[in-house]
Amino acid sequence: MIEAHYDWQVKAVDQPSPEAVTLAESLDLQPMITQILLNRGYNSEAQIQAFLNPDLGQLHDPMQMHDMQKGIDRIQSAIMNDEHVTIYGDYDADGVTSTAIMYETLEQLGADVDYFIPNRFVDGYGPNVAAFERLIEAGTKLIVTVDNGVSGHDAIARANELGCDVVVTDHHELPEQLPEASAIIHPRHLDGDYPFGGLSGAGVAFKVATALLEEVPQELLDLAAIGTVADLVPLVDENRVIVAAGLQLLAQTDRIGLVALMKQAGIDADQLDEQTIGFGIAPRLNALGRLDDAAPAVKLLTTLDDEEAEKLAELTEKQNKYRQKLVADISEVALKQASDAQHQQHSTLIITGSGWHEGVLGIVASKVVEATGKPTVVLDVNSEAGTAKGSGRSVANFNLFDAFDQHRDLLVNFGGHAAAVGMTAKANQLEALQASFDQAAIDQQLSDQPKVALPIAAQLPLGEATEAFYQALRQLAPFGTDNPVPSFLFKPADLKDVKAIGADKKHLKFQMVDQDTTLNAIDFGQGRLATALQSASTQVELIGQIDLNVWQGRSSVQIMVKDIAVDGMVITDQRTQQLRQQMFTDPQGTYVFFNQRLYEQLKSQLSPTATSWLLADADRLGHLTAKTLYLVDCPDQLADLKLALTHISADQIVVYFYLKESHYLLGMPERAQYAKLFRFVKTHSDVDVAHRLNELAKFLEIVPAQLVLMLQIFQELSFVTIVQGKLNQVPSPTHRQITEAPSYQRRQQQIETEKQLLYSETAELKAMLRSLITQD
Repeated sequence: MIEAHYDWQVKAVDQPSPEAVTLAESLDLQPMITQILLNRGYNSEAQIQAFLNPDLGQLHDPMQMHDMQKGIDRIQSAIMNDEHVTIYGDYDADGVTSTAIMYETLEQLGADVDYFIPNRFVDGYGPNVAAFERLIEAGTKLIVTVDNGVSGHDAIARANELGCDVVVTDHHELPEQLPEASAIIHPRHLDGDYPFGGLSGAGVAFKVATALLEEVPQELLDLAAIGTVADLVPLVDENRVIVAAGLQLLAQTDRIGLVALMKQAGIDADQLDEQTIGFGIAPRLNALGRLDDAAPAVKLLTTLDDEEAEKLAELTEKQNKYRQKLVADISEVALKQASDAQHQQHSTLIITGSGWHEGVLGIVASKVVEATGKPTVVLDVNSEAGTAKGSGRSVANFNLFDAFDQHRDLLVNFGGHAAAVGMTAKANQLEALQASFDQAAIDQQLSDQPKVALPIAAQLPLGEATEAFYQALRQLAPFGTDNPVPSFLFKPADLKDVKAIGADKKHLKFQMVDQDTTLNAIDFGQGRLATALQSASTQVELIGQIDLNVWQGRSSVQIMVKDIAVDGMVITDQRTQQLRQQMFTDPQGTYVFFNQRLYEQLKSQLSPTATSWLLADADRLGHLTAKTLYLVDCPDQLADLKLALTHISADQIVVYFYLKESHYLLGMPERAQYAKLFRFVKTHSDVDVAHRLNELAKFLEIVPAQLVLMLQIFQELSFVTIVQGKLNQVPSPTHRQITEAPSYQRRQQQIETEKQLLYSETAELKAMLRSLITQD
């Protein structure tokens, strides 16, 4: 069994309500589409029409936003008085697009303006006292913050002391006490009544630009769309309008920096959608600020020089590739550390290294969380400074900020929110920090948290996942937070061509088959499931989103898998005649051995965190629960296998059933061979079988292994004696049947067991194992 990661909540939009059917007829939509919209709170024909047809007329009056009038009055005053204005931005994609929007707007109005992007590693996030002082000393009379500022008390107070005004434009959470700025333009200000509070930093900057220019600056919609998608704000209301219009502009943009960036990234303007921004454009803009100075990103977005645009696009692509390599390299080390014996014991993870680039540690933490399901902090330790600096990411229902907020005595700097934190810890306090992290998991009952709910539109037959249905769903785009891509439950009859793909075999690809329909599916990051799905291809259920794959002008529907489950026991047939070290690397595996000598030989090959079970120790070990159970060698009898399966409960069984020498293939000795041995014994005495067994076997023309068995049988039936390695006849032995000997009976059992376990078809083997598991 493979459990789903999420709690699947199927909404059954394929069984639309009468209201959905009526709306569908009125609006000429598929009933499933109107049911999805009703489920998302769009309850009238007018609301649905507005949602499906976003236009600039749906944008709200910017003057409704708190302090907008005060802010534009101060900016206009600075322009009229030729005061030098500095736009103070941020180093992420939302921050640099916000900066570019405000810079281009003020430049268009004739302002004496420049911009400053704080360096993540020097200035930190938001208003910085030293940075403000440098700007003011250089002649700045007005600072306009974008995508930051509401928490900049000290820097803004210092600016006021130095005679420089600050206009804050921001969208982040408002602290209890706001700074003494000339204006605080914020869509969720408690004293304001702006109709939509979900704007990004770029969205707020766009509204300020609209107020200053007294019209909607359509030429800035491409930048506003990038910032909006990049910052994962709700893609509803104004944000939906901004992104929909911005995508149209992006597809035909004459912004030469973006054209060069998309060319470097291999982005086809004809295939632009919100995912292009989220996975193509935004990460590249983010890469600059993650690794060094983000100011070139603003230059790239605003330059009018073709040559400069090309150079900046090349720099951005280079930094993005370097960022990807850093993430891959550090993640490899971090994931190994997360699975070692020491870290396996913890319900939370603090992963440490040295020489790690701080700018990518949040991404690495996310990858560790995804792989382990544990809240994780990844830190770069600087031994000389005595500090460990990095980022943390959480899991659903665990408040990461609260986990560390009560332990600031262990920290130098700390900030963040429930899902993500940044910190500088004291390097000599990391053990205490780990202990407090684990205690927070206990206090917040992390182990008892339910699965995260995943809304599912409906169970969908494979035949209904068509390109036409995909296009119908695209009417709901652009997708994002609060307007997710609809997910569907698929129950294919079978899977075909299941394989792990990618350079590191990290991803999973397969075909879903049902009657006459075959659909391609891909699941990123789940290549490790390939073997299990090959073994349980008819037991799979999955949640996926319908996507369109376009290749060389041809399009085909594919399913992007979001979650996968396998009903019942997963049995993987990997029967082998040769054991290899990679078979024993599962850190969470339980390895079953029936032969003690083989176990002694191989136990050092097991991962330090793996579990082993030996038949001889069955009574002592009690009952075990395993995620994956590996049956290493072949038992002598089915009763031994039954005993193992009774003692161990597992989600998955991997069968090796290694046997050095097959008794089944060797068979039982023939009657004539017994007679030949008996005649030899009658005519020879004191035969040195301890040292000359092979010589005797050759003389008798009997395989040595068979001769050993025959001698055991003769000894058990008192036909011969073997004392100190010397073979002699027993005078006048009692007549007995060969079949009475325990060794004969044991060999017959071994042969029958091997026949069933080693030489059966895979389907027969799986059926037998399942029957052994379900027997009382």
